[in-house]
Amino acid sequence: MEQEIALRKILPGNLVPARNIAHKAVQFATKAARANLPAAADDSHSNLGWDSLNRAFFTQSLIVGGDEFSVGVSLSPMKLLVRKAAHVIAELDLEDMSEAKAMAWFDEALEKLGLKAASAIKLPYELPSAVESVDTFNLKSEYLALTVLSDWFDIAHHVLSDFAKSTEELSPGPSPVRCWPHHFDIATYVGLEDGDFETAKGIGVGMSPGDDGYDQPYFYINPWPHLDADDLPEAPEPGHWHTEGFVGAIATGEEVLSVSDIPKQLSSFVDASFAIGFEKLGV
Repeated sequence: MEQEIALRKILPGNLVPARNIAHKAVQFATKAARANLPAAADDSHSNLGWDSLNRAFFTQSLIVGGDEFSVGVSLSPMKLLVRKAAHVIAELDLEDMSEAKAMAWFDEALEKLGLKAASAIKLPYELPSAVESVDTFNLKSEYLALTVLSDWFDIAHHVLSDFAKSTEELSPGPSPVRCWPHHFDIATYVGLEDGDFETAKGIGVGMSPGDDGYDQPYFYINPWPHLDADDLPEAPEPGHWHTEGFVGAIATGEEVLSVSDIPKQLSSFVDASFAIGFEKLGV
């Protein structure tokens, strides 16, 4: 109930400035992952996991001399975090901190642990211009918005984790629920066939905090190959069908906030939309 109230404190469309700041901040963590983990063919070494306790995204484990570390970014309050096992051992408040000064602190913290610095990493993708232009983390005016944004990620993490668990019997089945820092979405991909990723059937299920298509958080169920837009049943509530660029079920933040029991009805939307995609793919 408290989380539902929190989500309603700011209209979803008013989270854009906070989203841009947070999107820029998580690049610290993914650069550290790219610097210190073996590259995976699917780029999964660079993705991040959500930690509800710290309201933060963390890298996968970084092992040094038998010790397990991870580094991350909390959204509310916004800080760079260094964690040994489950315990935060160093942190930097990003309020009014320039990107350059924050990176200098981050590099030093990594090198003290015997890890490689993050600053030398060049990202293999371009960030949106509004994200790239964030140079100093001016957070005071966005404090509440960052808190609400973290609530969107938190509820998404729980809904998607429960969904992924419910589809474990499928093969190849669901991937871990992770954040992909390029687009800043949190998602699982349920593989439905073995084979090449470009041709094998599967369904992506996730939450984006917003992008050029929707200027607010939205949940999506995106079957692959794309469904026939002319052969779709009524979209599960509270969502709609998106048919431009891809064909999938979407529930925008505004649509999600229109229901009375967000966790229950959001889970129902995800389950029902996935079931439609599964049937239409004819696996």
